[in-house]
Amino acid sequence: MGITQENILKLIEHNVIHGRLTQEDMGLDEGMVGQPGVRELVEKAVVVRHMNVENIISKALTTGMEIVEQKFKAGEVLLPDVVASAQVVATTIEELKPHLAKSGIKAKGMIVVATVKGDFHDIGKHVVSMLLRAAGNKVEDLGNNIEPRAIVNAVREEQPQFLGLSGQLDSSVAQMTETIRTLEESGFRYKVKVIVGGRPVSKELARSIGADGYAKDGFDAVRVVESMSTTVHK
Repeated sequence: MGITQENILKLIEHNVIHGRLTQEDMGLDEGMVGQPGVRELVEKAVVVRHMNVENIISKALTTGMEIVEQKFKAGEVLLPDVVASAQVVATTIEELKPHLAKSGIKAKGMIVVATVKGDFHDIGKHVVSMLLRAAGNKVEDLGNNIEPRAIVNAVREEQPQFLGLSGQLDSSVAQMTETIRTLEESGFRYKVKVIVGGRPVSKELARSIGADGYAKDGFDAVRVVESMSTTVHK
């Protein structure tokens, strides 16, 4: 008997957890170099076995990231390990785009993210962006120290369902407030859901400045986007 489709999915999931995109990657355990990584396994699944792309995403890539989240919360893996796994999934979904198009599967949503004016912190937002991409969303990362008007212009051009505003400084809260106000003045506030996050932000503060949601970290951002997707203004 040959390897089953279920076994292939489990192998993909296992390699996501280990952050292994190709067979040259090391993984968390010794002796994994040379074994097929996610790229080789997915190619076999799609090209050779003609497996359903949606099943690969939902039953291997997504479940792998869910296990990574559990391990991260339990202190079993570190943030760099989370980043590696998220990058593997995001890259794989990008490489699967031609197959997704043939299957009629579209990205879950379009999200613009930015660190607000005066704040140059980028690592947290970068992790959030990768996790959102790994969950199947299209993400436009504007970078850091982005002025409110530039953010509004990006919303106008990209027409995203969600806008993520990040900041680690106390002064960032005022810039988030100013960005939301600029969105209102420009007539785009109710065309996009605004989610905020970062050290000085809380759920209560997010509500007080007029945001639609609050995410405490990248995994939470994925959940918030998914929970709000059914109520997004078209």
